[in-house]
Amino acid sequence: MAAPPDRDYMAACSRLASLMSISISSARRRVDLAAVKEGIRDIPGRIALAARLVTEAEPGSQAARLHLDGLLEAVASEANFMDED
Repeated sequence: MAAPPDRDYMAACSRLASLMSISISSARRRVDLAAVKEGIRDIPGRIALAARLVTEAEPGSQAARLHLDGLLEAVASEANFMDED
């Protein structure tokens, strides 16, 4: 049986989930994958990583602006497509 999750870790993941409009389990998975990539194994390190991801996901952050700019960019194959009203 899995161990119960740490309360502070789940709170950090829930803040990330609310900022990104995703589920808490998806936010936890995102933090877990980032932790594996960075070699973080302990809970305090994962909490710090989740806090860093929260600051990157905040609406006023540079990363959020760059992400939105990328989403609003036209794909080369659809650059001349016009939508009718």
